[in-house]
Amino acid sequence: MRPLDVRRLGRVPYQQAWDLQKDLVEQRFVGDIPDTLLLLEHDPVITLGSAGKRDSLLVDDTTLAARGIDLVHSDRGGDITWHGPGQIIGYAILDLRPDRKDVRRFVGGLEETVIRTCGHYGLHPDRLAGAPGVWLHDGPRGDRKIAAIGARFSRWISRHGFALNVNPNLAAFGLIVPCGLHGKGVTSLEAELGHPVPIGEVMDHLATQFAQVFEYDHPPPHG
Repeated sequence: MRPLDVRRLGRVPYQQAWDLQKDLVEQRFVGDIPDTLLLLEHDPVITLGSAGKRDSLLVDDTTLAARGIDLVHSDRGGDITWHGPGQIIGYAILDLRPDRKDVRRFVGGLEETVIRTCGHYGLHPDRLAGAPGVWLHDGPRGDRKIAAIGARFSRWISRHGFALNVNPNLAAFGLIVPCGLHGKGVTSLEAELGHPVPIGEVMDHLATQFAQVFEYDHPPPHG
């Protein structure tokens, strides 16, 4: 049996969650905790990943400070993104040893978790070649990202994960070139559906789909 611990942390500053992940990675490596999924929201922050480029940030530090937005150089993969209230963050602390040591499979599993969750609401997102994440392609607005993906691995223990836009302030993405991709839009569940969607409800679906995609024995109960 492969257990999964799902922790809902509420709204957490980025640095605090990052430090927590590092601690959990060490605990997971020695077997003190099971595979763990953290579900939370962040205070407003812009993060630059390992492939991040400063020119993907469209405003200066003074503007960010005036708006109360932190800038953090993160160790996750990917370029630049914004996190904030209304966006569900899923951080996956999984031990991929011995038989799951496949980075593409892991990233694909994160994407599939979000795709299935969006499918529950009647949306049909997919992947976009050369651009990790989850995208919608239909309609007159063209390609638009509903979820970002970024991960890192230490001794085959994963950290970081996905960020699904439920009902964030999409205007905040205007401060950056999301994921360094010009000419691509950003969307959310609320923007696509035209009505609010409860954050807790979406977390329920994400937890269930994550457990199914990554083949845990018993999907975690909704809570």
